[in-house]
Amino acid sequence: MVQFTDWDILKNLLLAARWTILLSLLAFAGGGLFGLILTLLRSMRNTFITRVIQCYVEVFQGVPLLMQLFLTFFGLSLLGIEVDAWTAAILSLTLFSSAFFHDIWRGCIEALPKGQWEACRTLGFTYMQTMRYIIVPQAMRMSIAPTVGFSVQIVKGTALASVIGFVELTKAGTMINNAVFEPFKVFALVALLYFVICFPLSVLARYLESKNHVTR
Repeated sequence: MVQFTDWDILKNLLLAARWTILLSLLAFAGGGLFGLILTLLRSMRNTFITRVIQCYVEVFQGVPLLMQLFLTFFGLSLLGIEVDAWTAAILSLTLFSSAFFHDIWRGCIEALPKGQWEACRTLGFTYMQTMRYIIVPQAMRMSIAPTVGFSVQIVKGTALASVIGFVELTKAGTMINNAVFEPFKVFALVALLYFVICFPLSVLARYLESKNHVTR
């Protein structure tokens, strides 16, 4: 049995937590960008585009993230496209989060009174002017709280990347436990670090939501 002090365990988990945070940030940024593109395309109300996006959203929301990671990591290799665990994790989490971001933002846009669209058309606004000056500013304000709240789900979703060999917080905890055979101590620290990362985001989301209700 390898001898690890409590500080050694915590230090190694903190090092692994960096990759959890980085993976979360990349998935948030990539998923947010792609989700925004999907939302803008769907708001154009083209029947074909809407059906394609609906299909995309249903697939990536309906298939468990774990299966998406497996399909990306192992499935692409069957097609002759070799990807490492890091690339597969980013791609899977980006596609997964984009489907949810799209639904959040689409809901915020559709929550706005339809009279605003009609008023913009009456004033001669183009589609882009309507989105830029009227719709997007209001929808963004409504979407901040749920968007921040979903970021917690992204952080927790990174734990599944351990199944394809990506060494983040959960995988590091498993590897350390295999060396020290102290599962309660190791995974209690893993859980604590996840809490430290996620709790501030949860508090921020609740604060933004309450602030939005007060100022509306």
